[in-house]
Amino acid sequence: MSFFFFRNGQGMNEPHQHDEPATPEPDFRCGMVALVGRPNVGKSTLLNALIGFRLSIVSPRPQTTRHRILGIDTGEAGQILYVDTPGMHRGGRRAINRSLNRVARAALDEVDLVVQVIEAGRWTEEDEALYALLAGQPVPRLLAINKVDLARDKAALLPFVAELAASHAFDAVHYVSARRRKGLEPLRADILARLPARPAVFGPDEITDRSERFLAAERVREQLMLRLDQEVPYATTVEIERFQDRDDGVTEIHAVIWVEREGQKAIVIGQGGAQLKAIGAAARRQMESLFGRKVFLKLWVKVREGWSDDEHQLKRFGYAD
Repeated sequence: MSFFFFRNGQGMNEPHQHDEPATPEPDFRCGMVALVGRPNVGKSTLLNALIGFRLSIVSPRPQTTRHRILGIDTGEAGQILYVDTPGMHRGGRRAINRSLNRVARAALDEVDLVVQVIEAGRWTEEDEALYALLAGQPVPRLLAINKVDLARDKAALLPFVAELAASHAFDAVHYVSARRRKGLEPLRADILARLPARPAVFGPDEITDRSERFLAAERVREQLMLRLDQEVPYATTVEIERFQDRDDGVTEIHAVIWVEREGQKAIVIGQGGAQLKAIGAAARRQMESLFGRKVFLKLWVKVREGWSDDEHQLKRFGYAD
């Protein structure tokens, strides 16, 4: 039994055994693909673009993705199960940083192919460390050079990639712009061709194995990342306390925004509650668009000192390996 969210906006809040997919053609392919990279290279934007659905939350801040997100892309020739992972980063000393790195590493053990995502024209020590980690994986490795539309000197990309390819063993290199949805079809076709011949795992309309409750919490957290300054959004997490479909067709959601200090609580609430009201209004609109129905959202802000460096609290808030 699991939770599933469907492409047509019909989510399932109760445990649901998904329908068996139709019998595929003999050459139908299916497999799991990890999208990996250092923080803020555009993995979540790439996932959303590849599946044609805004599943993962996105912000300009690194480490926006904190969980393993599965995005399902089903076509006539196959089913690609994309796994969006937290950005691998070095130097994080808090328990949450270690947890996110463990989640990203664990995703590599269950996939049939890995796509390392980097920024056009940039190869950093973090990129190199991740490449070294991938070297031990006995699966195809593709390189997706993202944000090519933002490269000032596009002519410089050719020697950059040539030097990179000469010293690193990628099976193929793809130029993409996830934001503008450019270069995605060749990447998708290459991925599918390298996956094993295997029946589909999910039904044709299923888009993720995450529940609406999880997606609601992520929409609130996205607004925190977009609207709060400096380190405050990194000290926040969201817990859904109530998620109920009422008889009037409205989904009632109660959510707690946890922070680590009283001063952060005041910032999240804002003068006269203005900041919290804006966060709630924007998150509610996103949920209504995602779920396809009216949402009543109630937010509270509470303090739990040191939650991000406490393994027990991390498990409570869903940060499991």
